[in-house]
Amino acid sequence: MAKKLLIKKEKKAFVEDLNREVTISDFEKHYINDNQDFSNKYGTINKKELAKKSGSKVKMGTHEFIILDPVFLDHYKQIKRGAQIITLKDIGAIIARTGINKNSIILDAGSGSGALACFMGMIAKQVISYDLDKRSLEIARGNVELLEAKNILIKEGDIYDYNKINEKNVDVFVLDVPEPWKAMKTAEKVLRTGGFLAVYIPNISQVQEFVKALPEEFLLEKTIEIIEREWAVDEKRTRPVTKDFGHTGFLTFARKLI
Repeated sequence: MAKKLLIKKEKKAFVEDLNREVTISDFEKHYINDNQDFSNKYGTINKKELAKKSGSKVKMGTHEFIILDPVFLDHYKQIKRGAQIITLKDIGAIIARTGINKNSIILDAGSGSGALACFMGMIAKQVISYDLDKRSLEIARGNVELLEAKNILIKEGDIYDYNKINEKNVDVFVLDVPEPWKAMKTAEKVLRTGGFLAVYIPNISQVQEFVKALPEEFLLEKTIEIIEREWAVDEKRTRPVTKDFGHTGFLTFARKLI
């Protein structure tokens, strides 16, 4: 990917008439192509300057920008969204509590925008993701192509119909579908002994329905809810920001024993 990040730090100044600091220049971050000139309201940075090494400083008018080489997370934030995607806080819990690693084979349903599949694909050996919605499949495949993820396969199929799902011996099976309890026969079929089932559900009543349907050969490990609260911290304040993430969904984890 021929991309760069341009970062402009926030600048503040003390105004005596107001007897307080005010922001005179806001923070900015631009995700840009480094094979062409970049222009905005401040001026233009030519592509020769954008070719400088990460950490270099360049001028655009009177403003200073720092050039950075983007990492996966920067690319990931550019993906196209259709349906609501699983948040980073919940993705982290899925990865940590199922032990996804470079040797893992993962089955994922439904694909949605492919966000979860793409993030797991950065770590795992292979991710196969199913969805029935044509629009979701199109968006997910586009995002896989955008991130140049060679180990992710987006497939059209009904995850509830275990007769039409051919994968076996997968390490982790992730369900982000409206009625995950209908996919229990699929879970029995596809997971290896010792494999993990991770289910993302928005409502606690759905969690209860899923738990009731969990086959006996599965060990129910736990149901959790991840609450994240961001704080604003500087030399004069320490307080929660207003746009914190509260409830997004419940995560239930189980493990196949037989």
